[in-house]
Amino acid sequence: MTFVTKLTFESGDRAVLDDVVTDLKQLLERKGAECKGPHSSPPERLSVPQYRTLERGREFSSWSYTVYTRRLEIHGADQIARSVAERSFPDSVHVELEIEQKKPLGHRQN
Repeated sequence: MTFVTKLTFESGDRAVLDDVVTDLKQLLERKGAECKGPHSSPPERLSVPQYRTLERGREFSSWSYTVYTRRLEIHGADQIARSVAERSFPDSVHVELEIEQKKPLGHRQN
């Protein structure tokens, strides 16, 4: 059975995000891991209201920011995927990791 490690990176700093993902992609290619991506999602623009007091009605202008997302998939290469999961990333980059088990075609469950 093969494992697929899915990594999702999010950040408000697009340059740092792109550097992290590019460096990781190059590392995976040097190690010989099968890697798909990076795949980009459209930037998400978020807005957060800011209140002057605890009472509603008196507001500062909303705080707006953009979140950028990139996704990578590592197929097989469990040891390499484990080392990536243990790696430290900049504080400005949020990383989510999902591991999925793929069964070969024609495989029957008992």
